[in-house]
Amino acid sequence: MTTTHKPLVVITGASSGIGLATARLLSERGHALLLISRRLEPMLQLGLPNSLALSVDITDRQALVAAVAQAEKKFGPVDAIINNAGVMLLGSITSQDPNEWDRMLDVNVRGLLNGIFAVTQGMVARQHGTIINVSSVAGRKAFPNHVAYVGTKFAVTGLSENLREELSPSNVRVITIEPGAVDTELLSHTTDDAIKAGYNDWKQEMGGVLSAETIAEAIGFAYGQPQSVCVREIVVCATRQQP
Repeated sequence: MTTTHKPLVVITGASSGIGLATARLLSERGHALLLISRRLEPMLQLGLPNSLALSVDITDRQALVAAVAQAEKKFGPVDAIINNAGVMLLGSITSQDPNEWDRMLDVNVRGLLNGIFAVTQGMVARQHGTIINVSSVAGRKAFPNHVAYVGTKFAVTGLSENLREELSPSNVRVITIEPGAVDTELLSHTTDDAIKAGYNDWKQEMGGVLSAETIAEAIGFAYGQPQSVCVREIVVCATRQQP
């Protein structure tokens, strides 16, 4: 086991967007990384030192637990997990395919819980660790054509608050990151072209959206605080974003 790195951080959804930007940032800061995504090649192309990239579907609990165990054997105990993987399938509640609701619930909620499950027992035993859950400003307020997606992000924000209370006596931090509109691949998941066009118009009206690197910096700031300090929530949006 190498000791020439800072403690291990797990990042889900690490093949693009916020996850990829955060991987770069934390690697620059010297951390060992377990990078998780269904798409392996973009993670390998990063070429980050002291990193293990694995193709894992986070809805597969056993596979995710096994991936964490593999990384811990190589790099030592997990110090933090960034539960970033998610899908955004926007649609009108009257016409959206309910299978899209199922997909969002599976990935955004159940997959995130699987990440928590994979690391929590070890963190509690060590009395040390950080869980960072990437929710959304849609976990705080409603948006048109977002009913099921908003439901999943309200779930992430709510379960994070409950988890924080449960784990704080064990010196484990729970941090919720709630971005507004960010320039990532997330919108491409939506299958309704009219909704995508309207969303893109909205982004243009506000003069552009946040970069993935901006959210990575917010994550890095919260994680970089002393273990005795928990930045419980960060809500970050473009200045001109309304709502």
